[in-house]
Amino acid sequence: MNILFFLTPKNEVAYIYDDQTLRQALEIMEYHRYTAIPMINKQGKYIGTITEGDLLWGIKNEYNLSLKEAEYVPVTAIPRRSDNCPVSIDATMEHMIDKALNQNFVPVVDDQKNFIGIITRKDIIRYCYGQMKKEA
Repeated sequence: MNILFFLTPKNEVAYIYDDQTLRQALEIMEYHRYTAIPMINKQGKYIGTITEGDLLWGIKNEYNLSLKEAEYVPVTAIPRRSDNCPVSIDATMEHMIDKALNQNFVPVVDDQKNFIGIITRKDIIRYCYGQMKKEA
């Protein structure tokens, strides 16, 4: 099964750039109401995933700051607990299921490691459920 069938393309995904600030990351995540968001660089390469927890613990442990001061903290200065590991466009559905066990979305990159979109856990579960119903 071609995983691109499940892809939410980059132009429909909320993400942040690695040169944005802590405040911008907070505002983007708040606006979209996401708990985790992909981070890419200006060349389109996938850098990692930043979560609300990363931001919270970064603020608590690294900075004693107000929202105004957060305008000057680069988002890359915030330590990330873990990243949602990306898959290539030729990944198998079995690989996607394995990734979705621990990630609420799976970033997808092309052959040059450019971020092209995500596949959500919801879409993977929907696919698996459909397969189960076919077999029943």
